[in-house]
Amino acid sequence: MKLDQLNFHHLLYFWRVAKLGHLTRAAEELHTSQSAVSAQIRQLEERFGDDLFTRKGRKLILTDTGQLVLAYADNIFGLGEEMLGRLQGRTAGLTRLRVGSVGTLSRNYQENWIRPLLADPDVVLTLESGLLNDLVSRLVQHQLDVVLSNETVPADPDRPMHCLFLGSQSISLVGPASRWASQSLRIPEDLDGVDIALPGPRHALRAQFDALCATAGVAPRLRAEVDDMAMLRLIARDSGWLTLLPEVVVQDELRAGVLVTVGHSAALQERFYAITTPHRHRIEALEKLLAGRPEYMSLT
Repeated sequence: MKLDQLNFHHLLYFWRVAKLGHLTRAAEELHTSQSAVSAQIRQLEERFGDDLFTRKGRKLILTDTGQLVLAYADNIFGLGEEMLGRLQGRTAGLTRLRVGSVGTLSRNYQENWIRPLLADPDVVLTLESGLLNDLVSRLVQHQLDVVLSNETVPADPDRPMHCLFLGSQSISLVGPASRWASQSLRIPEDLDGVDIALPGPRHALRAQFDALCATAGVAPRLRAEVDDMAMLRLIARDSGWLTLLPEVVVQDELRAGVLVTVGHSAALQERFYAITTPHRHRIEALEKLLAGRPEYMSLT
């Protein structure tokens, strides 16, 4: 089959059914009938000379060929969505920048990273958070321009990524100034039996901290484990417990004197990365941030 024989309308119908996993929902989204969607997918299968789906009860399961076609369809229609977004932005004289960030990343860190863009009247920002795998999938489909993360993505020759190291920050133990202003603790040696709030198990720091404590034979009294850094910030501020986190999470409370740093650990580091695709559309505002130009970058 030659390219001019490929019906992209049929491919679009297949793509929506594959993404939604349901003929009826795809037909509703496409404003057509279920029978019309089925007919166009059958025609696509005839063109390819292979089945794209098999049925298991009421479920549609992608065949190996279907999985392959879906991977390419994601790129084709993801680029189409990107093109439309760029054209709409260009028509309005604006630059649209879509930033994803993992849910365990500090909101303060994200704001510090994008802060130069907040003063640019020609930039429209879209900010999303979620699981790293989901965000990377959206990045591959050109639905995001960059993903901010505190962990790297595994190497995958079928899905190459650029992972730019942005910097790192040592981890601190913070507590209410009213109780801890004049005290200092070593991490982890002085934490045995101490009430503490920690990042949740999904956070890149947690395994590092647990390993340090196990090696030292220390067992803090875990009072809370929190994936969301905004919630961990509130716990640090209001609980009265000690909290282990990057200082950027509670930068405002430290400046105001509500919280104080009780200890540091150079052995614990949170690393920050910007993940992009090798063939991304070049956006000047994003390139300046990634290049770390002094006039366009402010990281804590």
